[in-house]
Amino acid sequence: MLRYVDSVSASIWVETGEPCTVTIEADGRSYRSPTFTVHGHHYAIVDLVELSQDIGSYSVRLDGEQVWPLAGRPPSRIRLLPADGARKLTFGSCRASVPHDAAHVLTHGADVLRAYGDHLAAAGDEEWPDLLLLIGDQVYADNPSPEMRDYIKARRSTEPQGEIADFEEYAELYRLAWTDPKIRWLLSTVPTAMIFDDHDVRDDWNTSQPWREQMAATDWWHRRMVSGLGAYWIYQHLGNLSPAERAEDPVLRALMEGGDGGAALDAFAEKADAEPSSNRWSYARDLGRARLIMVDTRCARQLTPGDRRMLDAEEWAWLEEQLTAPAERLVIGSSIPFLLPEGVHGVQNWNEALCDGKWGGRVRRWSEKFRQAIDLEHWAAFRRSFDDLARLLMRLGKPVLILSGDVHYSYLAKARSGPVFQIVCSPIRNPLSRLLRWANVFTQFRIATLVGGLLSRLAGIPRPPFRWRVTKGPWFQNALATLTLPDEVTWYESDGDSVRPIDSARLR
Repeated sequence: MLRYVDSVSASIWVETGEPCTVTIEADGRSYRSPTFTVHGHHYAIVDLVELSQDIGSYSVRLDGEQVWPLAGRPPSRIRLLPADGARKLTFGSCRASVPHDAAHVLTHGADVLRAYGDHLAAAGDEEWPDLLLLIGDQVYADNPSPEMRDYIKARRSTEPQGEIADFEEYAELYRLAWTDPKIRWLLSTVPTAMIFDDHDVRDDWNTSQPWREQMAATDWWHRRMVSGLGAYWIYQHLGNLSPAERAEDPVLRALMEGGDGGAALDAFAEKADAEPSSNRWSYARDLGRARLIMVDTRCARQLTPGDRRMLDAEEWAWLEEQLTAPAERLVIGSSIPFLLPEGVHGVQNWNEALCDGKWGGRVRRWSEKFRQAIDLEHWAAFRRSFDDLARLLMRLGKPVLILSGDVHYSYLAKARSGPVFQIVCSPIRNPLSRLLRWANVFTQFRIATLVGGLLSRLAGIPRPPFRWRVTKGPWFQNALATLTLPDEVTWYESDGDSVRPIDSARLR
C-alpha cells in the first residue's frame, strides 16, 4: 500500500507471510527495511527518500524475490505531491468488505472504490487524485462478511459471536478488505490517509460513559478493544505518519527491536484506550496552500456527564493550534459530520441535555437508551465542543471544508454567515435499504426540521453560534467524492466498471 507521500518522499506499507527484508526497486534505486512481527504477523514500511520526480513504476522484493506488481495489472506508480500543493483529493467512508458477486451486488450495490480503481487505470493524469482519504469504517468489526464469519466459526465458539474477537481475526478482516486484486492495485498506486470511526472497533464506540460501562461488564470487550486499537495502529495509523514522525514513534522503535512485539503493542493500545491523552491519533499535513487536519472524534472523547466533549482538553488544544497555523484554506477530516441537517442537530442537543439529567433521572435513563439506539452521537450531541469549534471557525474567516461520512447518505451544507462547508460522502459500499432511505428523508429532513428547534428550546439549550442549510443532496447510493481545490466538489457513483458523476458544486 502506498501511504504517506509528499514532494520528496513516499512510504510503502507491506504485510508479508514470513520475516524478511523488504526491498522497493524504483528508478534504478533500492530502498530496504526489515519486517517487524506482531502476534505472528509480519509488517514493514519502507521509505523512499530524496525523490526528485514521479516514479512511473516500482517493484517489491522479499528477500530478493519479486512479488509485485501482479501479473495482468497496470504498473504501480508514485506521483509526488505537486510543488504548488495538492490539486485533487478523493474521499469516502463506510465500505463493507463483502464479495463482488452478483448476489452481493444486489444487496450491497457496486463497490465504488473498486470501480474508481478501474476508472483511474484508463484515465489520464488530470483525473488522478493527489490523495485518497478514507474517513471511517474501513472495516466492519461488528458486522463482518459471510466469509469472515465462516473464518470466525472455524476458530472458536466463544463470545462475541458474529464479531471480531482478537488480533488474529482483525488481521484476517483487513486482509479480506484490501486484497481483491483491483483494490490492491488502487491502494498500491494512490496515496492514502485514514482515520477510524466506530465500526472499525464497534458500533457506538465511546458514545457515552454508560456505553463504556456496559461494554466493560462483558468478559470479552477488553481483549476486543486492545486488539482493535492495536490493529488500527498497524494497518491504518502507521501509514498516516511522515518518515520523520515515524522515526520518533516509540511504539515502532520497540517493535523494530526484534522478537514478537504483540505484548508491547497490546500494552500501548490498552493505555491509549484507558488514557486517551497518552497518544494522539489525529494528524495534520500541509498540502501547499491548504492544510489537512484529520481529527480523532472517537478515542479522544471526554464522556463526563454534564461536561461531554468531542475532544478532551489536550486534543482540543492541539486542534486549536492546527487550525490557527498559516494556510489559505483548511480541509478538516471528521469521520462524523460537524453540520447535520439543522433539525437533527436540535434533536441531538436535546437528547444530550436529557442524558445529563435535565428532565430527571427516569428520563435520563430513557434518553441514554434512545441515544444509543439511533446513534445520537455526532458533534451536535457534544454541544459544548460544537459551539467552541463553530466560534473558532467563524473567527478564522478563511474557507473551511469539512469532509465527513458515517451517516450513509451524501450531502453538502453551508454556513449562512461564513465560508464553512460540510461535505459528506457515505457510503462507499454499504447502502441503506429503500425503507431506511425514506425513513431518513422523513425523519431527518422533515420531522426533525419541525421539532428539533422546539425540543432544544424546551430543554433550555442556547442557539448554535451560526446557522447553516443543506444545499445539495441527500443522495443515498454508494459514492466517492472528489474535492478539486480550491473550490469544487463532485460526487460519483459506480456505473459498473467505472464511475459517473452524481452531482457537483462550487464552494462559494
